[in-house]
Amino acid sequence: MIDHKKQMRPIISSIELMENTSKEETFQNSILRPIIKLQHDLIISYFEYYLRQNKVEISELNGTEKSVVIQRFFNNDNRFKVEIRGLITGLLTHEEFEEYLSLSANLNRRINNMLQQRVQSCYDV
Repeated sequence: MIDHKKQMRPIISSIELMENTSKEETFQNSILRPIIKLQHDLIISYFEYYLRQNKVEISELNGTEKSVVIQRFFNNDNRFKVEIRGLITGLLTHEEFEEYLSLSANLNRRINNMLQQRVQSCYDV
């Protein structure tokens, strides 16, 4: 059976998979990065929603202040991290989710870092 979740993912031609990479890095590059690229608009929409919920006017902040706000959400707000991570893990297949669970401590850190970088790039930070 063809998994529709895998079919939706964009191909990222710049990804080079090497034999000597760790399981986490292979998972990140072959599975997480395409999902994050697919979910880009939803990630940014969710971040903007979360800003509104927390009454943060990011457009009124300078670059350093934007960076501090973004880092605060990604480093200190557990509710935010769990919810935004769900936008990614929800598109894993059953087999991928099982692998994710076995590597979750390292993968959660990697997901968090990739999402933070993506949000920061959208706000010119």
